[in-house]
Amino acid sequence: MTRMTTSPVIVWFRDDLRLSDHPALHAAVATGAPVICLYVLDEESPALNLPQARPLGGAARWWLAQSLRALDGDLRKRGAQLVLRRGPAAKAIAGIARDTQATAVYWNDVAQAPHRTIAKELEASLKESAIAAGVSDGDLLATPAAIRNKDGRGLRVFTPFWKRVLALGDPQKPLPTPRSLNGYLNLDSDTVEDWRLEPSKPDWAGGLRDTWSPGEASAQKQLKAFLRETVAGYATERDRPDRDGTSRLSPHLRFGEISPRQVWHTARFAAAEHPKLSRGIEKFLSELGWREFCRHLLFDVPDLAERNLQDSFDHFPWRRNAKALHAWQRGRTGYPIVDAGMRELWHTGVMHNRVRMVVASFLAKHLLIDWREGEQWFWDTLVDADPGNNPANWQWVAGCGADAAPYFRIFNPVLQGEKFDPKGDYVRHWVPELADLPAKLIHQPWTATPLELAGANVTLGKTYPEPIVDHKAARERALDAYRKTRAD
Repeated sequence: MTRMTTSPVIVWFRDDLRLSDHPALHAAVATGAPVICLYVLDEESPALNLPQARPLGGAARWWLAQSLRALDGDLRKRGAQLVLRRGPAAKAIAGIARDTQATAVYWNDVAQAPHRTIAKELEASLKESAIAAGVSDGDLLATPAAIRNKDGRGLRVFTPFWKRVLALGDPQKPLPTPRSLNGYLNLDSDTVEDWRLEPSKPDWAGGLRDTWSPGEASAQKQLKAFLRETVAGYATERDRPDRDGTSRLSPHLRFGEISPRQVWHTARFAAAEHPKLSRGIEKFLSELGWREFCRHLLFDVPDLAERNLQDSFDHFPWRRNAKALHAWQRGRTGYPIVDAGMRELWHTGVMHNRVRMVVASFLAKHLLIDWREGEQWFWDTLVDADPGNNPANWQWVAGCGADAAPYFRIFNPVLQGEKFDPKGDYVRHWVPELADLPAKLIHQPWTATPLELAGANVTLGKTYPEPIVDHKAARERALDAYRKTRAD
């Protein structure tokens, strides 16, 4: 029988802004005590001054604001509310616990160095006040401790890593959403508006609002729609930026509006119900596995965004070129597939995964600009900017990361465009000044005759830039730099 008490318990929400499959919330509700649902915007804890700690970028801050509003709305429907506080998390939470005479604080572990450091500070503070701490797993399919090599280290190659995860069997089934909550109400709370997470002057978030609906309900709806309408062709269509072939779940996963376990089990159930979907679902789950791989990598390498995993790249001759970097950031490189991707990113807060690889390769290899410059730009402009995926993927493309693409794999942006956007529809959407060019020219407009350019209202160097670098020359320069680095 559940013990009833007037003393509350606290649930500390972090990167898990949902009610379903929320182990900490589930444990708190099971006590029968009134529940305080708390989110702390922590930009002050000493742990956040470490290199591996990063404040959210602009696009992610916008998403966070919407997600917090959605979570508060979901809580209020069930008899609770989301209390918002700002400041060092350990101090703020311990203070609320003492003020309300809370008996326990519950949270889900986040296997990242800054999060764990702050959690340890909180545990120490709670212990001083004889307040219990309840910590659950809920962010990953498998804990880092479960996937170690014989030397106790994490795996650096994806395929054996994923085989190890699969060998563990299905993860725990997702926990249900509480039907109702015994909310501890009327606590003082900040408002989302107080925190100024959203841009105002200028308000550059119009494209984000047009593209996304953050929140748990939207995440669940998107997963169901993907499995119903898209996953059958996922194995091949996912590489086509001109088509709607991806899950679009990445920002929902980033903020924990849906859990990896929920995605896993829902997808497995769909495959069992409809075997013809199995190929697409297996590929989709392997992409979920890549997220897992990157998170485990981050666990072992907290400064993943700062240092090369392969130290042979520590002396690589990166070039400083502010003009070229700005052209890349603004989608003005003269390579249509690159420019389309960068403009999609600026407008929507995401970029198609295939195009992410092309634009990253272009920056690191065609322009020889340090991958960290690109990673930082993505961190600020992606709504799904993930502390594991973002740096791990950049290092993978640059050739200096785990399971990395070899440095000599240099994407040809023209061939990539012609292969994956064969009719030019993706480029036409995001680079409308080229919309009237035929498909055979749209990925390399500099090869068009003056008559063809005039017929499409394109003036190279004016309405659309000339290529800022020649592909062949850039490729040779990159390979030469790599050879010299390897020889040192």
